[in-house]
Amino acid sequence: MSGAEAVPGVALPGGANAAVHAGSMPVALEAVAPEDVVSGDPAQGIVELGEIGGAETGVWELRGGTVTDTEVDELFVVLSGGATIELLSEPGINRDPGAAPRTVKVGPGDVMRLVAGTRTRWTVADHIRKVYIAG
Repeated sequence: MSGAEAVPGVALPGGANAAVHAGSMPVALEAVAPEDVVSGDPAQGIVELGEIGGAETGVWELRGGTVTDTEVDELFVVLSGGATIELLSEPGINRDPGAAPRTVKVGPGDVMRLVAGTRTRWTVADHIRKVYIAG
């Protein structure tokens, strides 16, 4: 790369005009931490794309199962696959006790914003791959 210093493990380091194909780039998958697994045998992986304006960017993939997570501020675009995301708790939203969580289904081309502190449950039949920007 001319004029930019490569950053180990980052696909698009700052200071470089470069492109990657996020839909087909290899993403190494690892088992999801047992405390986050609800069902199945899910595996996930991340490829860091780099930082822009202080925000982390990357490609994330999850395969085969249902997992829980507590989100950071994030905007993402689904590249392939899909998920059903249950919003178990949302900062600033009070639900009636026993009310079903709000559910969002996402697939290729969908863009979603997640608010920091939101507790989620992701159900993925096959896989989901997304590009994210996280603060």
